[in-house]
Amino acid sequence: MSMLWTGGDIAAQMQARALGALPAGIGGLSIDTRSLLPGDAFFAIQGEARDGHDFVANAFAAGAGLAVVDEAHAEALRECGPLLAVPDVLAGLIALARASRRRSMARIVAVTGSVGKTGTKEALKHVLARQGATHASVASYNNHWGVPLTLARMPAETAYGIFEIGMNHSFEILPLTAMVRPHVAVVTTVEPVHLAYFPDIAAIADAKGEIFSGLMPGGTAIINRDNPHFARLAAHAAASPAGRIVTFGAHEAADIRLVSAGIGPEASDVSVTLFGRPLAYRIGSPGRHTVMNSLAVLGAVAALGGDAAEAALSLADLSPPEGRGARVRLPLGAGEITLIDESYNANPASMRAALAVLAGVPLGSAGRRIAVMGDMLELGPEAARHHSALADAVRENGIDLVFACGPEMKHLWDGLPAAGRGAYASASSELGETLVAALRPGDAVMIKGSFGSRMGPLVTLLKQRLAGATAQGAGQ
Repeated sequence: MSMLWTGGDIAAQMQARALGALPAGIGGLSIDTRSLLPGDAFFAIQGEARDGHDFVANAFAAGAGLAVVDEAHAEALRECGPLLAVPDVLAGLIALARASRRRSMARIVAVTGSVGKTGTKEALKHVLARQGATHASVASYNNHWGVPLTLARMPAETAYGIFEIGMNHSFEILPLTAMVRPHVAVVTTVEPVHLAYFPDIAAIADAKGEIFSGLMPGGTAIINRDNPHFARLAAHAAASPAGRIVTFGAHEAADIRLVSAGIGPEASDVSVTLFGRPLAYRIGSPGRHTVMNSLAVLGAVAALGGDAAEAALSLADLSPPEGRGARVRLPLGAGEITLIDESYNANPASMRAALAVLAGVPLGSAGRRIAVMGDMLELGPEAARHHSALADAVRENGIDLVFACGPEMKHLWDGLPAAGRGAYASASSELGETLVAALRPGDAVMIKGSFGSRMGPLVTLLKQRLAGATAQGAGQ
């Protein structure tokens, strides 16, 4: 087990009270007993639905080296194993995260945006891991507990740290970027997301622009030059400690400018100018949105002091993560279907991007392009309009059948022609059997919706019914 922290260091940085003999070394930090590894420190965080203190005994049963608990629970739990007691567990984790940042010599990049922040973070992780020891957020750990957990988990020897920072309200990014203190901050784009909590998209741009406030003095702000809110974001960057603003996009004034993109069904061939120098590369993941994100990646690598040309070469074997465009081929009858898993989240921009990707997927004989679409949440009073407007994207991308679920997707369903309707259900849990029964060999199926729409179980159902253990990754 490699040592991330000593037990004594954790106690000192959190000013915690020790109950029991602390282990000499801690290999990792966990807030979930299901993924905890032997030797980890378990932080008993109070979640929205569950209190981590209820799982302290389970953590020690799984091999935890120590548990961090609040003073209110400490005496009742002291027989479970070595404890560190603090007034508030999340505050203790944040203190440890700040200590991790102070000790680190890593070059740090923080990524936010309405769309593409996880994909951009994963692409940065992919390319930078080949240039030095790289640490990045797990999954979408981008909120008030995910960011400090990621930061506290960063090994001292890290060369590059990559942090995803999210929000759905104003002023949520401010404390997170102040904690991370990035050398480079990226805003992928600004789109109509979380409109239930904002008066307009300009306010969303202001919230995303908060990320620049945490930049190290002289750091680099990276902004999408094509976005209508570029000037607003640039103003935030100019008012920040940033020493430089770098732009990307198809705009003729962009520092990393897209010249051309040959977008294929499973990869894209891209030509850009990188600060005036021509560069061509291939991305092993489809979609124009992936191409645009790659420009931000190259800009970030260059700003971090990495090798942007080497990073471009590394993009050739980039693949989309599970829930965000990952593909599998599943046997069906005498043939197979292609399943595109976009189930993790959705908003109007990402839904259109996913439909465009589906449009380029090769079909088998008699195959159809099928979109399975769940509600896009947190769109506020404009939700009905944003859902019904997807009918144009369905038509423009040649989607043959739509299976829809959720009260908001009913607005799309009502605007579809009869020939394009697969089935509608009020919830995703009611759609699975109908969808499975309707599939035929040669089909391409894309499943997408906001996390709260629970589209992931539909992906799992198709895999279980059609393949079991025989599913193979697309392209293998």
